[in-house]
Amino acid sequence: MSMDGYKALAEVVLVGRPLEDVLNEVAGIAQVWLPGAEATSVTLMRGDKAWTAAYSGRLALDADELQYKQGYGPCMDAGRTGMPMVVADMRTEQRWPTYTQRVVTHGVLSSLSVPLPFQGVTIGALNNYSREPDAFGDDTLELASEITTYIGIAVMNADAHAEASATAEHMRQALESRKTIDMALGVLIATHHCSPEDAFTILSTASQKHNRKLRSLAADLVESESRPQNPS
Repeated sequence: MSMDGYKALAEVVLVGRPLEDVLNEVAGIAQVWLPGAEATSVTLMRGDKAWTAAYSGRLALDADELQYKQGYGPCMDAGRTGMPMVVADMRTEQRWPTYTQRVVTHGVLSSLSVPLPFQGVTIGALNNYSREPDAFGDDTLELASEITTYIGIAVMNADAHAEASATAEHMRQALESRKTIDMALGVLIATHHCSPEDAFTILSTASQKHNRKLRSLAADLVESESRPQNPS
């Protein structure tokens, strides 16, 4: 991103504006300045609920909503796990087969979803979509991660005006969800002697196969691991 891109972000007014307006402005800047991005959106999550808070390009909104209907996908899983989700080619991607088959019909061939940090918790994702395969490299990931800090500040300002009890509950739910998934990934890593990325693939695949939300499946895995084993 050029200095003009950073200048545009620096000039975004965060205080005294509706969060939706701020996020739409940031999404528009990201779509213009991130290499490979043809459409960009901001997904926010509270517990298991996810929604598109802002977008630049209808392609991004359509791709997001396909994931919300399924209950999983790269943008939702980036928000749940705190890990970036890169899809090089939707036509060969195996982690979200139902979603990828449908999003290809909308013209999306690659995507990059970067988690949104907020006070040590992941609350959503900055999503970028392209009609070309392999559109997003390490440079885009690095720049997108910088942009998420602006989004985190915007959300912080908005939450400062919300009721303290509601904000605390939202953050508690997000933290609990992330903690549960992290514990489940730890169980899978120990059991399968695999990397965190492979552990997530195992968990995500099971979530889709059994048509269950990722957090619910993770909670059951953690609970089963903590049960005392019956002697043989």
